[in-house]
Amino acid sequence: MKIYMSDIRKAKMCSGGTRAFFLRQGWDWQDFLKNGRDAQDFINTKDAMALQVVEVARNGKK
Repeated sequence: MKIYMSDIRKAKMCSGGTRAFFLRQGWDWQDFLKNGRDAQDFINTKDAMALQVVEVARNGKK
């Protein structure tokens, strides 16, 4: 499963905070915007907000 910016927005999270999170992880922001990112990458961070985004993506809503 992939996570997209639309999932970030459904989880009611902002792009600025998400971009900062990506920077901390060493992830490519532009690639994410174009192609999404594997949900397992978010899960592997064990970050509560990242896990929330995965849950929203799985269930379609918060």
